Amino acid sequence: MSNSVVRYPDERSQQVMTKRAWWLVGLNILIPGSAQLLAGNRRLGRFGVSMTFLLWALVVLALLSYFFWKTPLYTVASTTIGLWAVATVLAFYAVLWVVLTLDTLRLVRLVRTAPSARGILAGLTTVVLVVVSGGAAYGAYLATTAGGFVSDVFVVAPPEPPIDGRYNIMLLGGDAGVDREGLRPDSITVVSIDAATGAATMIGIPRNLEYVPFAEGSPMAAKYPNGYGVDGCEVDVCYINSIYTEVELYSPEMYPNAVAEGSQPGIEAMRDAVSGVTGLQIQYYGLIDMKGFSDLIDALGGVTIDVAVAVPIHTDGTFTEVAEYIGPGVVHLDGPHALWYARSRHATTDYDRMERQRQLQQAILEQMNPANVLSKFQAIASAGSEVVKTDIPQSTLGLFVDLSSKTKELPITDVELVPANDVDPAEPDYGYIRELVANATTPPPAAE
Repeated sequence: MSNSVVRYPDERSQQVMTKRAWWLVGLNILIPGSAQLLAGNRRLGRFGVSMTFLLWALVVLALLSYFFWKTPLYTVASTTIGLWAVATVLAFYAVLWVVLTLDTLRLVRLVRTAPSARGILAGLTTVVLVVVSGGAAYGAYLATTAGGFVSDVFVVAPPEPPIDGRYNIMLLGGDAGVDREGLRPDSITVVSIDAATGAATMIGIPRNLEYVPFAEGSPMAAKYPNGYGVDGCEVDVCYINSIYTEVELYSPEMYPNAVAEGSQPGIEAMRDAVSGVTGLQIQYYGLIDMKGFSDLIDALGGVTIDVAVAVPIHTDGTFTEVAEYIGPGVVHLDGPHALWYARSRHATTDYDRMERQRQLQQAILEQMNPANVLSKFQAIASAGSEVVKTDIPQSTLGLFVDLSSKTKELPITDVELVPANDVDPAEPDYGYIRELVANATTPPPAAE
């Protein structure tokens, strides 16, 4: 159909107007703004087409970045500024496509088209409008929600460089039970990640580890030069998981800059303890509130695990009477049941609990696929901001997302500091423990 016929049609001919209408609707779908350029306000059309080409260029650039240079793309998608920029762009295009589509319907002049085509033209245009503009608006909503989550959880700070080619992150599972004073990190894990390959080592530290040494030069090393508990401590038991409670309740002044740097005095004391135990310098931490952990599992829609041995759920805080059992076999757990699976103490050991917690962590990571996260993003973001505290800066999230994609393709090395590996938590040999850790985190020499 010629340009002159599109702009100056014979309105008396339903055949011409119907054919013209299909052309305009199709052009609006393929190249928003082109309908206006041919049959309407050319200024609006030029703007619409220019913005369409700009969007295509951004999409091509994003695809090239995804395949050849992922870190910048992940950085944009994981910082507050980047997410708000994405939300602004998507909101702009949502509004632009509404304006262009409604103007295209005006240009079509449905009353001049064949009656049989009017409903189809109007319905197709409406569906495209809802899908395209609605999709962009929903994308903007997700981006703003993600921006709020990133702002609530991650700090604004300069990134820490890798140490000996690795990032070492301390993960604490905090349990502030009604039967205890303050919070105690009952789950303590160090994740050591090779900065080049993404190969990860997970080091499980039992909560009842005794006589813990601290990093040299730290406030806790000055207070307990012979190890935590050798000459007593300020709480009822001198295990590693009591260090957080002691410093938070009795000696927060030992770490005066902790809060300003996105941490807490108790967390910094734990960082020095974990560093002393493993011989690794810890760049970042993550604290997961186990009570809120239940909400996060529910937000994900539950988690599926293979239970080897039935795990009891207790009736009360005495951990003696059993109400029901989880498993054995493949079971799908909601939040409360997943929390019991991680915490159950009836007829079990701390080392069994450590193994179950690690199993649960891995199952969550495996099942947090993009489709699952997107479909429940609002609930996950809301639960996550209440569950997780960390000092990982926003500026490094892109790097860690890129590394995690490599980590998923590689086997994870597990090092459990338990009797099965000749580690006695009551009489630990810290020289031997550091040797275990060093062997697991030092890559083998390249073959000649």
